Amino acid sequence: MADQRSARAERSSPGTRKKSSARKGPEHAARAACQSLEALISHPAEGVSAIRRSDDDGWCVVVDVLEVPRIPDTTSLLASYEVRLDGACELVEYTRVRRYRRGAADE
Repeated sequence: MADQRSARAERSSPGTRKKSSARKGPEHAARAACQSLEALISHPAEGVSAIRRSDDDGWCVVVDVLEVPRIPDTTSLLASYEVRLDGACELVEYTRVRRYRRGAADE
């Protein structure tokens, strides 16, 4: 009986609901985009520079990737990829939108 009450309390607690909805938010989408892209292109993600909701209730994430590591580090080549995810944060498509040297300023 006590087990049933504690199980009901866990299911209905506000903290539990908040955690499950937060997992599908922008943080979850950013992680999913980085992981999916890394698996496909075999280059490590450096970070996320933009994220927004798409028209189809999914996500559009711009992921910065280290494509060619060099020494010194300021000469390494990076690229920005636009990654589109559906509402379940599954990869739909990706496109490389920019390639640049680390240290090069935006124009």
